[in-house]
Amino acid sequence: MSRRLLLATANPGKQREFRRLLAHLPAQIVTPDEIGLQLEVDEPHLTYAENAAAKADAFARASGLLSLADDSGIEVAALDWGPGVRSARWGRRDGRDADRLIEAVGDAADRRARMVCALAVAVPTATAPEVELFSGVMEGSVARERRGAGGFGYDPVFVVDGRVTTAELPEAEKDRLSHRGRAVAAASPRLLELLAGS
Repeated sequence: MSRRLLLATANPGKQREFRRLLAHLPAQIVTPDEIGLQLEVDEPHLTYAENAAAKADAFARASGLLSLADDSGIEVAALDWGPGVRSARWGRRDGRDADRLIEAVGDAADRRARMVCALAVAVPTATAPEVELFSGVMEGSVARERRGAGGFGYDPVFVVDGRVTTAELPEAEKDRLSHRGRAVAAASPRLLELLAGS
């Protein structure tokens, strides 16, 4: 197995975040564009884990590389714990993820929310990739207005520790607290094992 790790996403925000989170690994982190791979994978499943596994599997098959994919979303109490697994598509309907969320929550008193990440690691084999799953959750709430210039997606309206949005946090602190950061922390021992054996 090559000591390259493919980020199975074309999302620039996720690519930047994962490069930071995976920088400790003894691997060359590559993106689909960097290896000349153009691949779109449907995400029709009802769980984050199924969608992440489908993406990791498809990219590992197409590239022959150890591949990492995630599916993530925001779950909000005032929206019956939605939009959940449909978060990306829900926000993209008008291209204003954070603003749309504030509008949807409105003046609701219960502003609890959580960010959820399912992380899939696909290991190429002679037959079909072997996929392993990891997860991370960050608890918080929905702000009443956008705050902060960092991050992407729902970061400007997701309040963590009852004080700041994740878009206001320094990158290192956000990475420590975030749902993706926690999922990568859970996956790191296994990734180190896989890379050591490559």
